[in-house]
Amino acid sequence: MVPVHGKNYMFPSHRWLCKDEADGKTEVEIYPSEIIEMELLMNYEVTVVTGDVMFAGTNARVFIQIYGEKGKTEIIALENRSNNFERNKTEIFKFEAKDVGKIFKIRIGHDGSGVGSGWFLEAVDVKHLIMALVPKEKKKDDKKKKKKKKKGEEDEDEDGGEEMQEVVLTYHFPCSRWLSSGEEDGELVVELLPEDAEEDLEVNTYEVCVFTGDMMGAGTDANVYINIYGENGDTGERSLSNSDNLNKFERGQEDVFIVTAIDLGTLKKLRIRHDNTHPYSAWYLDRVEIVDTKEDITYYFPCNRWLAVDEDDGQIARELVPVDEAFMKQDEDEEGTGATLGLEQKSMSTTYTLKIKTGEKKYAGTDANVFAILFGEKDDTGLINLKACKNYKNKFEQGMINEFTVEAVDLGDLEKLRIGHDNSGGSSGWFLDWVEVDAPSQGQRLRFPCGRWLDKGEDDGAIVRDLYPADLQTEVYTPFVPYEIKIFTSDVFAAGTDADVFIVLYGQNGVCTLQKHLCVNKRERRLYFERGAEDMFIVELEDIGDVIEKIRIGHDNRGINPGWHLDRVEIRRQLRKGKGSETTIFPCECWLAKSEDDGETVRELVASDIITQKLLRDGTLKTTETEVEDALETHTYKVSVRTGDMYGAGTDANVFLTIYGDLGDTGERKLAKSENNKNKFDRGEVDRFTIEAVDLGQVFKIRIRHDNTMVGADWYLDQVEVQDVETEEVYMFLCERWLSKKKEDKRIERIFYVKGYEGERNTDPYFLKMSQSRQGLDKNANKKKKKKKVSVAEEGPIIPYHFTLSTGVDRDASTTARAYVIIIGPNEAETDRLWLDLAEGKKSFAVGSMEHFVCYGADVGEIKRVELGHNGVTPESCWLVDELSVAVPTKGIKYIFPCKCWLAKDRGDGLTVRLLNVLDSSTINIIRKVIYAVTVVTGDTQYAGTDTNIFLTVYGANGSTEEMLLPKNGDRFERDQEDTFTLEIDDIAPLKKIRVWIDGSGSRPDWFLDRILMRNLTTEEEYQFTYENWLSKTKGPKRTKVCELPAVVDDEEMVEKTTYIIQVQTSDVGGGGTDANVFLILFGEYGDTGTLPLKESTNRNKFERKMKDVFRFPEMLSLGELSKVRVWHDNKGPAPGWHLEYIDVKDEAMDQTFRFPCDRWLAKNEDDGQIIRELACANNDSIDLSDKTKYEIATTTANTDDASTSENAWIVLEGRKARSKEFVLENKKKKFLSGATDTFEFSSKHLGEIAGICLGHITKDGKKAKKAVFWHCLEVVVTEKELGNKYFFHCDAQIPLVAKKDQFQTFECYKSVESFASKVRKLVPVKYEIIVITGDVKGAGTDANVFITIYGVNGDSGRRQLRQKFRNLFERGQTDRFVVEMLDLGELLRIKVEHDGSNCSCGWFLECVEVTNTASSVTTIFQCGKWLDAEKADGQIQRVLYPRY
Repeated sequence: MVPVHGKNYMFPSHRWLCKDEADGKTEVEIYPSEIIEMELLMNYEVTVVTGDVMFAGTNARVFIQIYGEKGKTEIIALENRSNNFERNKTEIFKFEAKDVGKIFKIRIGHDGSGVGSGWFLEAVDVKHLIMALVPKEKKKDDKKKKKKKKKGEEDEDEDGGEEMQEVVLTYHFPCSRWLSSGEEDGELVVELLPEDAEEDLEVNTYEVCVFTGDMMGAGTDANVYINIYGENGDTGERSLSNSDNLNKFERGQEDVFIVTAIDLGTLKKLRIRHDNTHPYSAWYLDRVEIVDTKEDITYYFPCNRWLAVDEDDGQIARELVPVDEAFMKQDEDEEGTGATLGLEQKSMSTTYTLKIKTGEKKYAGTDANVFAILFGEKDDTGLINLKACKNYKNKFEQGMINEFTVEAVDLGDLEKLRIGHDNSGGSSGWFLDWVEVDAPSQGQRLRFPCGRWLDKGEDDGAIVRDLYPADLQTEVYTPFVPYEIKIFTSDVFAAGTDADVFIVLYGQNGVCTLQKHLCVNKRERRLYFERGAEDMFIVELEDIGDVIEKIRIGHDNRGINPGWHLDRVEIRRQLRKGKGSETTIFPCECWLAKSEDDGETVRELVASDIITQKLLRDGTLKTTETEVEDALETHTYKVSVRTGDMYGAGTDANVFLTIYGDLGDTGERKLAKSENNKNKFDRGEVDRFTIEAVDLGQVFKIRIRHDNTMVGADWYLDQVEVQDVETEEVYMFLCERWLSKKKEDKRIERIFYVKGYEGERNTDPYFLKMSQSRQGLDKNANKKKKKKKVSVAEEGPIIPYHFTLSTGVDRDASTTARAYVIIIGPNEAETDRLWLDLAEGKKSFAVGSMEHFVCYGADVGEIKRVELGHNGVTPESCWLVDELSVAVPTKGIKYIFPCKCWLAKDRGDGLTVRLLNVLDSSTINIIRKVIYAVTVVTGDTQYAGTDTNIFLTVYGANGSTEEMLLPKNGDRFERDQEDTFTLEIDDIAPLKKIRVWIDGSGSRPDWFLDRILMRNLTTEEEYQFTYENWLSKTKGPKRTKVCELPAVVDDEEMVEKTTYIIQVQTSDVGGGGTDANVFLILFGEYGDTGTLPLKESTNRNKFERKMKDVFRFPEMLSLGELSKVRVWHDNKGPAPGWHLEYIDVKDEAMDQTFRFPCDRWLAKNEDDGQIIRELACANNDSIDLSDKTKYEIATTTANTDDASTSENAWIVLEGRKARSKEFVLENKKKKFLSGATDTFEFSSKHLGEIAGICLGHITKDGKKAKKAVFWHCLEVVVTEKELGNKYFFHCDAQIPLVAKKDQFQTFECYKSVESFASKVRKLVPVKYEIIVITGDVKGAGTDANVFITIYGVNGDSGRRQLRQKFRNLFERGQTDRFVVEMLDLGELLRIKVEHDGSNCSCGWFLECVEVTNTASSVTTIFQCGKWLDAEKADGQIQRVLYPRY
């Protein structure tokens, strides 16, 4: 640390300095890995002169504090090695401290320790360096130098002038007085002015009058200290020792003290504390009055609170602010009650809650006395003794979080926290994990990480540490405001209670505070709420607006005689404008008791009167009282709860209900007393309850839960009906769900919306992110702090990013810190910080784990860099990242960054953040996805909802998706509900049909699907799929778990219905028939049919030798032209081998038959041993491509002013097979106009796939062009008419006009769309060689069954098992080779490798897979390098692999 630079440099080394290790060097240069800004300090030199009088010296500890225009330094102890402060000695001390600017005073003193501590101080000098303009010194000219000078330089530094230089500034502070308790005024501290001080600064005397309260045990014997703050600095902490009373601070007493200090100007606040050193230290301070004797002004500082460890909030230090005299006087008129100005004090001060976490290490706890100081940008709190913990008696034990309250006035933003202990007690060493400081009135929660020992014998031996807030762990929320709550208990027999009382305040439109418990511990519960008492609480709660509509107050009914008779509640708040306050009165005058009235222990109260007090300009208070006119009324709600009529539906657990309306909610109420059943919530029963609450307005949701107590707590809730008796409105809630720890999603708390609810209940992260980004909030729903330099890509579209993080396998590789990623695009455009929050139940990025995340962030364009970091700052939070992969599905690209480095303060280079460059990553092309908003509508039939797994496959004109599991997400797919969420779907539009199927798992396996809507969020195209039926094995007419639905666009179905008649001819070969079960899938233009079991044939005994079996499949969605059939059998029964001749498929709607010849065995012991075959359609061989074909050429001219041409153009097509002749694009009828698309048709021999074009621009008459003329061609599309393949050329070029055809421009094909007919032609059987390499790591091999699916541009292979006879496959480090015959897949896109998890050691580490098309000899390599193991990494036993290019 170099405080004078204001910088903290980190030099990582992590290497040997040793002759026998590594490179043998014993000396190296190391460079900083990071430079952190810190507080800039400057050097001070203080000279202290002790006087030349008898006993002038001292052995006490001396300190100094320097005040300047920019603030003050910390208190600095003056000590060095020699024996200081002896008679007639001059000592010099050097230290670093904050730059305070021009110094106007110092305070110097000592602590009075040691024998003969009195000290006669003569003077003090303070010196520091500043930059100033000083006259230049003339150099004495050296004769020799003169000669060396060139002529031109002669006159330069002749004349003087001024220059900036560092000069020493000295302040002299004369003193010449004793600092001794036995001399002069007995003070040990003095404030000194510099010799040439400004006139208006002079020494002033303050009379401090301290009034101790008049109540039991109010006095104290502890030492009391005060610090007074004004406009010009403060007095420093002074001991209040010399009072006019012998016994100070006794009950009801006034003590007067004199404090001498440099004039402070107007007083701002004071801090008063005691040190809690004597047995009876608790002190009730009524108020402090300070008289400024120079100006003759009296300041009033009301307190009315305890300074005691075991009273109130446990603080023994208070900061007080002065209030106007009128407020002090107001109450004296009202029969002698003291002024209660706690609210005013609270609103001007900040309450900090300190949470201190002791580490989890062995012996981490301490018994020493712990103290803290909070430093803000304006001031610090002084020493805080952390004595009174709110939640534990034995503090700072291992793994414990202790809470303390600290109040301070106007510290500004917190900059650091000093925490330490006095090393007392038996085991004083302490491992401090972190300190959290929560300031509700500022709406900030700061985390100060430590993660180090405060122990003389550990780490660096320090027992005091300075901690700084970790920026990434700061939470920001809406600031709280103070409320003064007065609770009047009635004067009735047994009115008091010791139960735990809570309160909730409601503003308009249902805005409310959190439930606040008024007492912290048992002791307070015993003290408060006694008969006839008036108890005041000052609490900070959420700001609910200007009007308090209602309050809810209740208790937990614990303790002896917990019944409570509440008279009224008064809530006072400060006015938003002007000085003064507003009190709202809520009368109650009834019991909150189980045994009285209606047995309720919770009441809702509405306001009756509002009293406003306002301070007028002339210093008087004006009080006005108004009655509340349109207060809300109390309504009665009748609640009927129907339990389902099924096995085990009833419950004996306690049930709790909250009803929400647009004006507020009822809070959680226990459904205790059923009006019609003694035994509540029995199977098939309806229980009725009455709830009284203030008018909720329109009821729209309920929250219901049980506490899982008693045997058989599982509960099937059928429905809840809420009737508002006053308005006679009935609200229906269809529930039909289990609340159970064993069934469904194992939740015992649910939220239900009213039947027909149209409002917002969106849980989809994409939509949440969209709405947040519109409001400018980040992930924590915190208001963003705008960075200066970075252009956050705000306005762009929000897209999903998929992250996979692998943690290393070193010992300390795991971390509990919170990780984040920032994606950076061109021009430093970047996303928000995308936090990677682990799934529930996971605490850390574990060693060797692999975690997947989906985040939604701005689209920054092409990714340039990725920042990966975490918010941990302690040595404990080190993390070894192995690999980060970032996939952008909407762009079809995935980057894999090999990281293999530490993100840690104490490992590697000490950085917790990495910038990864895309150039260092390997890039993979993945399936491009489009985001669709999917709305699933469940029908309104009894038990329509489900918790089963629902799968969806989408088919489009350009392919189909994998089957996708639709996430249940807690509350989706329930009766009469519309659920909208986003899905990433392959780019296959226009959509043709979908297939939906359920797997029948779960507690409620049946589902009534009404319809599904899909909307493409980029193009806004909408597709509707209607079913209106059950998916169930037991309900509805169809008894099916799968359905296919055609896409409907503008009331038109995209695919039509048909009947498929499938004829299967078994060959006339010995043993050709089979008794196995046969299945097939048809593939065509619009996808596939799904698996069709060939069960119901025209023959009783199916698939016999030389037989033809006919199967009929009515009500199918037509696939259009068919391309192939996948047929297989399950190898069951005796001699299951089967010789298939051919399959004919007739589409009745198209009246067309497709022939699929086979003439091969499907048998394990014949031919190549395969029992699955793909058969290509034989109908398509009719087209003869040796002849001529036609080409259509469409040119698009750019839409700019001078893009068009009146001359001709010409084109040559470059095919893979041949090159075309030159075609002239004749400009006859005004072609090539700007923005126009013109088509031309030519016939030519067949050229094969078109790879490029040559494009020229030529004069009509063949003469030279007179001036430079250009044709701006934007795009050319070439269509081959026979098969319908399209080739796209993106030109966007200015083509110059010339006379001859020797000048032209060439363009490559950037996209081609292959027609269905063309794809079908390529479907010829091909043998694929598949090589599987198992990794060479411990336990890499597997004995499970391995399957592979290969995907190419022509379709997929289906799931094929990889097996060989008499060979142990997939062993560690082994290479296994398989040959599988399939129809040609074309260019391979991806493969899916999976195993079935059978056998005990089934975990498998797959290195890579190589697939070779033996016909074309093209090999595609698919890297994996990951586990397929339910126990390791991410627990997946299947991987989708993409080729690396």
